[in-house]
Amino acid sequence: MNIGTASEKSGLPTKTIRYYEDIGLLHADRANNGYRDYSMSDIHRMRFLQRSRRLGFSIEECRQLLSLYGDRERESANVKAIAKIKLAEIDRKIVELTELRDTLRHLVRKCHGDERPDCPIIEGLSGKA
Repeated sequence: MNIGTASEKSGLPTKTIRYYEDIGLLHADRANNGYRDYSMSDIHRMRFLQRSRRLGFSIEECRQLLSLYGDRERESANVKAIAKIKLAEIDRKIVELTELRDTLRHLVRKCHGDERPDCPIIEGLSGKA
C-alpha cells in the first residue's frame, strides 16, 4: 500500500512516517515505480511506534522496543526494565508538575488581581517573594 493508505491505517501522519524512515525506525519496500510500498507488518510497526510515543518513550527507547518487538527470542525482563525506567521518569515528572502547580496556585491566591501595581506573582517570579 502507498504512504497515504499506510497513514490512514496506522494513524500516523505521512510526515511522521517519512521521518521514522529517515532515522531508520521504519524501512519501506519500493514498488516498481519507486514509490514506497507498505505491508500490514509495516502498519503494525507504525501502530507500535505510535502507542510507544504516546506513552512517552523517546525515539531511542522506541528503537530498543521495536528491536525487542521483532525479536521472538527476547526476554520479557528486558522489555519490563525499559518500561520500569519510563514509569519512574513519569512519576518524577508528576511530582515536579505537582510542585509547580502548588507554587503557582499559591502565587495566584496571593495576588489581588486589581488595579494596584504590586503583584505577588511578579515578585515570586523575580525571586523576591
